[in-house]
Amino acid sequence: MINDYLRRFIPGMAEKLPNFFIVGAAKSGTTSLYEYLKLHPEVYMAPIKETHHFSTDIDNTKFRPNYARSLNKDLSKWLEGDLSEGIFHAFVSDWNQYVQLFKNVKGEKAIGEVTNSYLYSSSAAKNIKAKFPDAKIIMMLRNPADRAFSHYLMDLRIGYETEDFMSAVKKDMARDPKGWGISNMYIEIGQYYEQVKRFMDVFPKEQLRIYLFDDFVKNPEATMKDIFCFLGVSETTSIDFSKKYNPSFIPKNRLVSKLNTQKRVKDWLKSVLPKSVKSKFKKTFYTDKDLPKLKPDERKFLQGIFREDIRKLSQLIGRDLTKWLDEKK
Repeated sequence: MINDYLRRFIPGMAEKLPNFFIVGAAKSGTTSLYEYLKLHPEVYMAPIKETHHFSTDIDNTKFRPNYARSLNKDLSKWLEGDLSEGIFHAFVSDWNQYVQLFKNVKGEKAIGEVTNSYLYSSSAAKNIKAKFPDAKIIMMLRNPADRAFSHYLMDLRIGYETEDFMSAVKKDMARDPKGWGISNMYIEIGQYYEQVKRFMDVFPKEQLRIYLFDDFVKNPEATMKDIFCFLGVSETTSIDFSKKYNPSFIPKNRLVSKLNTQKRVKDWLKSVLPKSVKSKFKKTFYTDKDLPKLKPDERKFLQGIFREDIRKLSQLIGRDLTKWLDEKK
């Protein structure tokens, strides 16, 4: 095992590598989890929020151009620095670069990272188990219909989508080929049963925690205290759990939506504008007011697709998920 090797030949190194992973699901509050955990003095989080390191079945050479530009970064120079300026996501395939992400660990009890592709990936669970057999695994699962719609709003915001929700879903369902970074996978990412089972098959029950997004939203403090307990760190903190991260917002008009699709221009602006200006840019051209909502007929359509998977997942994790099939929500 990699940890045994590190303890034997590189004293202290094993204690500077992850002992827990938040594996998803996408659009289910994992950014808030990441930010809250970063604020805990006994927790160290990787400075790249999503590394995708263990998703070895995902081929980043096949990513659509816009997504490839945002993930396939040259990290060499950045890793030589102090890593104080974090990166939201990158495809960190090199093990030595992955190890460097944790060079600033200074005795924190819990060391972790968050990557949403780990839940979807067919390889990540076994890959994590092979290198870190004692790792603790955290999942946050969201009603798959609501998750799909939130995913759509994000794609609308960043310019991946310009069509209405149902057109976007049906178009994505018909795509061939499909895959992480290739298509949107509004449906596939929310089919949790097989994804969760992969982790339950290789990690013992005591190393797994599965949370529901609705419970997290209703009482984030209670959820975070349970996570802190699971990770073996102090449950008493001064963290403000009322602050939300990565909320949904959309372009204010069609012109902004059109400009959104010009990814090279957007990437260039991101690279040259200071944070203060980017924040004002968001407030000027985007809004979280009067966001589109999932319509009853759209929910019913999605529930028809997800129904059997939800039933199997409910049995697998021992949780009543009938609310996910409530058509009146």
